[in-house]
Amino acid sequence: QVQLVESGGGLVQAGGSLRLSCAASGRTFSSDLMAMGWFRQAPGKEREFVAVAGWSGGSTYYADSVKGRFTISRDNAKNTVYLQMNSLKPEDTAVYYCAAARSVGLPRGNGDYAYWGQGTQVTVSS
Repeated sequence: QVQLVESGGGLVQAGGSLRLSCAASGRTFSSDLMAMGWFRQAPGKEREFVAVAGWSGGSTYYADSVKGRFTISRDNAKNTVYLQMNSLKPEDTAVYYCAAARSVGLPRGNGDYAYWGQGTQVTVSS
């Protein structure tokens, strides 16, 4: 089992930045070849893919809506994955979830992920 805890959410003005963190406990996700992803869910909308980092951290993939503004990274020694969010827009407002998938690829579907955090709220004001 893997437990995931997100932190770093909050209220920020448009154009600002936030850095989300996701700390994993339980099994070491690097040794289990865990891909780590970030998803988000805005009110009244389905949860959508944001970004994923492969198990080694050397490969990443982003949703078109955040490409060039968000950066995903991971520190396997600390069992932590990060999401640096710059140039935030009001449409980025959502609950952001960290997730782990036992995969050597870059999974992007909700169903690909077995483990989920509880979410952290990000609100971007205009």
